[in-house]
Formats: sequence, structure tokens, C-alpha cells
Amino acid sequence: MKVCVTAMSAGLNAQVDPRFGRAAYFVFVDTDTMEGESVANPNVSAVGGAGIQSAQLVAERGAQVVITGHLGPNAASALAAAGVDVILGVQGMTVKEAVEAFKEGKLQAAPAQATGPAHMGMGPGGGMGRGMGGGGGMGRGMGRMGGFGTMPSSPGFGSREEEIAALREEMEFIKGRLEYITRRLQELEKGGTRK
Repeated sequence: MKVCVTAMSAGLNAQVDPRFGRAAYFVFVDTDTMEGESVANPNVSAVGGAGIQSAQLVAERGAQVVITGHLGPNAASALAAAGVDVILGVQGMTVKEAVEAFKEGKLQAAPAQATGPAHMGMGPGGGMGRGMGGGGGMGRGMGRMGGFGTMPSSPGFGSREEEIAALREEMEFIKGRLEYITRRLQELEKGGTRK
């Protein structure tokens, strides 16, 4: 079976990216051989339609299951229409760990359903923001765009509830990153080399 895991970088040892439509990479893994193919997401900075376009890319590559953290309604509809099941709420682990958990039955696939509002992964002004404060981020940060956190008063949200949902999603993303960083630091300090 071919599964697709959203990832922050290429490879089986990449950290799971909790966002679907704007994930940095899609890692397609054959569950029988555990061979993976990493595909950079061309929709990361799309002005709109990232979820739908990403769902189409995943379906075209033959994935039967998507493993990710959250899914917006447009992406959920597109994946459901393509017959692709999803596993949601995955974070704080590597692609390989997620696929192994799926193979062991610890993660259950289900028909695609949204876990957040449309444009959940969007930052201020419709771009992919991860800056904290008024501008382009806080220092060099952890994100692909140089910082972390969504600006709290972002005009890109249609309602207070959408903004709350997006902020909660961003908070979970940051928690996942912190878990990964903590684990990786411990490995390095103990002399480990796993990436």
C-alpha cells in the first residue's frame, strides 16, 4: 500500500508536518518495502487552493492513505472525492515512525474529514506566515519562512472561530517542533547520529 506523509523535509527521518496543503514535502512510502519518495510541495506558497492542489498531487501519485496533522475542508473534500483515506492528529514523530505506527494498527485511517477551517495554514494577508509580531518573523526561527507563530490579529480569517482554530493549530505545530527539537538534542548530546 502507498501512503503519503506530510513532512517538514525530505526523507523517512523527516519530522511530520502537521499541515496538509502547505506541508513542505509529501513523502510517499510503500508500506511493504518501506521505500520512500520525497516530493517538494509546489503549493507551499500558493495564494489560494493549496489544499485542493495538494490533494490532487497526492491522488495522482497513487496514495491510498494520507498521514498528517490537520486538514482543511477543501482538501478533505478533494481527498474524499479521490477515495483517499486520512489519518489525522499525527505530530511529534518522524515519517518512518508514523508509517510504522500505521502498519502496527496504532493509527487508523478513515474517510477524509476537515479538522479546521479553510485557509487554516495561511498567515497574514493570504501568504504562508509564521512570523510572531509585526513583520517577517522573529529572528531566524524554525519555520520555512524564518519565524514561528501566526500573527494573532491576522486579517486573513473570516471569523473569530477560524482565527482561534488556526492559532490552536499553530500552537500544536510549535509543540510538535519543540518535541522533535528536544528529542534530537538529547540524541546528539548522547552521541547519537539519527536524523
